[in-house]
Amino acid sequence: MPVGKGESPFCPHCGTPQLFLALENQSVETGGEPAVGPDGTASTGTLPPPRPQQVEWKTAIRCAALVAGIGSVLSLAAMRVDVLSPVSLLWIMSASMITMALYQKRQPAAWIDVQVGARIGLVVGVCLALGLGAAVACAGLVARFGLHTMGNFDSQMAAQMQEAIHRSSTPVPPEMLGFVGSPEFRAGMMLGLFAFVSACLLVLSAVGGAFAGLLRTRRGPVV
Repeated sequence: MPVGKGESPFCPHCGTPQLFLALENQSVETGGEPAVGPDGTASTGTLPPPRPQQVEWKTAIRCAALVAGIGSVLSLAAMRVDVLSPVSLLWIMSASMITMALYQKRQPAAWIDVQVGARIGLVVGVCLALGLGAAVACAGLVARFGLHTMGNFDSQMAAQMQEAIHRSSTPVPPEMLGFVGSPEFRAGMMLGLFAFVSACLLVLSAVGGAFAGLLRTRRGPVV
């Protein structure tokens, strides 16, 4: 304690010291013995700093959402303009690589490797699946209840299913034939198709992200 304020580390009555310092709490610089860690190695006794986060998810999710949003808009435009179909397909197939490029541009010191690329690619696949599903659902609602232009789609889908049933060697009961043309069956078919497309997008995005991470692999953060 500072002596200038009239305070003393000794008892004013008996003179015994009032401050005690354990030897194990002394650092090496002050003459104490170095502490020993659980593995038997010498340690300073202080806790190590927290491990840096491997992926900056806030930036990664923003980049993935941006790329998925552009892909959804291109997919909707490709339904009306056939010329945009190759552009939309190319954008979706390279969405993970585009996202990794944006992520590295915004986080130049971020850790990048195959594992990080695959994890960000999975996020890109989820964003693509949600974005495309929402875009197609909204377009279908507008076309069915607003523009009333889904009649041709329903008739073509029913004709294809009827043809597939007639080609099948297994006999189909009459009640099944009636169920094939019902709206519930068409809704189930669309949900099954959406699940299949979503699974393909997840696999494609994860592989693309892993490849992009491999190309951009770093041994550690840039200093």
